[in-house]
Amino acid sequence: MIKTSICELLGIEYPLLQGGMAHISDARLAAAVSEGGGLGIISAASGNIEQIEKEIDKIRTLTEKPFGVNVMLMGANVDEVARLLADKKVPVITTGAGDPSKYVPMWKEAGIKVIPVIPSAALSKLVSRGGVDAVIAEGGESGGHVGEMTTMALVPQVCDTVDIPVIAAGGIADGRGFAAALMLGAEGVQIGTRFLSAFECTISRTYKDKVLAAKDTSTIVTGRRLGHPVRSLKSPFSRAYAKAEYTDISNEDLEQMGVGSLRKAVQDGDEKGGCFLAGQISGLVKEEQSAADIIKDIMKGAEEALKGGLQWVK
Repeated sequence: MIKTSICELLGIEYPLLQGGMAHISDARLAAAVSEGGGLGIISAASGNIEQIEKEIDKIRTLTEKPFGVNVMLMGANVDEVARLLADKKVPVITTGAGDPSKYVPMWKEAGIKVIPVIPSAALSKLVSRGGVDAVIAEGGESGGHVGEMTTMALVPQVCDTVDIPVIAAGGIADGRGFAAALMLGAEGVQIGTRFLSAFECTISRTYKDKVLAAKDTSTIVTGRRLGHPVRSLKSPFSRAYAKAEYTDISNEDLEQMGVGSLRKAVQDGDEKGGCFLAGQISGLVKEEQSAADIIKDIMKGAEEALKGGLQWVK
């Protein structure tokens, strides 16, 4: 059994968080992860205030175990979302795309654990000063919005920078990746792409099949021209978008080109117009399982990898 400070901090059995994926991480998936011993996380980037509140209320009918909500700080309604989460006293908040320091005092007053996702050691130092409970160091191997640092390079540098627990994310899908994260100094992991194959994940059949069929070279990063790079599976849409970035198309038109593309992938399974967000680790995702079985498989593999590593110590 692998136990770290993250288990005690969040009240969970395994130091494993499920990523808050926009339009994907709903109450059903999050509850299944929490019931499986990890920390399920609902994405607050997928709807209006009423929809977010509905998902929070729903997960509380599905599990009595801790859960989290992910907040995209670049969202237009972030102030309203931040207040809602404080009022609902959600157990854990993870944040992305910015510095959450503005909201930390309000969230901490409500008894909420706050864990920002950070792409650099510099930002980890900044948010740690603001009183957050831990940080998620996410490398560019992950799906969705990405930074430039790789997980292997980022995690140990963040661990050397802050005195709070570090959770590794990006390029982790099995026990080997989990074990490697611990060896880099992390005390837990966050996993997104592997949970796309969970029975409880309600993405379109087309989306799920594309992940299951992916290879090591099946992803592409677009959006660097606009300053917010995104990793997704190669598709007619992603290839067209990547090509458009090197034309004289205006930034406004380029931005508009991507509007609704994730929804088309998640809900409609639109092969041509959908943006199928997924990490580089997609090539390791080969079967559908329950969220609980995914967690058990990862934890068992991590224990085996850690014990097996001793063979090299003479």
